Amino acid sequence: MKGAALVTGGAKRIGAAICRALHAEGYRVLVHCHASRAEGELLVATFNALRRNSAVLLPGDLADAGALDNILAETRELAPDLSLLVNSASAFFPTPLDTATPEQWNTLVNSNLRAPFFLAQGLHKLLAANFGSIINLTDIYAERPLRDHPLYAMTKAGLVSLTRSLAHDLAPGVRVNAIAPGAIIWPEHATDAYRQRLLAKIPLQRVGDAADIARTVIFLATQADYITGQVIAVDGGRSLNM
Repeated sequence: MKGAALVTGGAKRIGAAICRALHAEGYRVLVHCHASRAEGELLVATFNALRRNSAVLLPGDLADAGALDNILAETRELAPDLSLLVNSASAFFPTPLDTATPEQWNTLVNSNLRAPFFLAQGLHKLLAANFGSIINLTDIYAERPLRDHPLYAMTKAGLVSLTRSLAHDLAPGVRVNAIAPGAIIWPEHATDAYRQRLLAKIPLQRVGDAADIARTVIFLATQADYITGQVIAVDGGRSLNM
């Protein structure tokens, strides 16, 4: 066993793939979810059927300060052996400059930047005691922003900066790295024209799979003892042709 891992946004898509990979690696997985509670309950039940008491669900809105405090308290109680925090939860939607609202600002900043900061603040001593690490999921758009998504890009750029700051401040006890996904899983309602435009920008000529991100998490968590403060782009080369 490798101790416990907390994965935010772990109920579906990339987050669920990360949870599956960590569970298969021998971690006890704390699966956080918000809107995807049904998916989270099914995932946790599947893990516990495979290995008794190997998973637990932690529901809550990371943008809500009270819910975040509850998640921290439950994590400390349930996982004194916590050795990994994966900040996978993320809000994503367009915010054109002329129409962006304070509510949209709060949603994106609280979910994408505030929550990872305060989770690190609340859990880093526990992680250090277990020779643990933090892995943040950023985005290739942190470096080269997506049109009409200034607030999203800002939060992901901030998360890159937070990754490097925490790697500096928490060393040598806790390693902190980030993964910047590119095109992983086709967006819902993607048209053929959109797919062709996107593929033309990817040197490997295909979108990635959630498993590509999960494997990188496993690498950083279990095989990268001398790596900290780094951002690994898992994008098929897309960042070469933004």
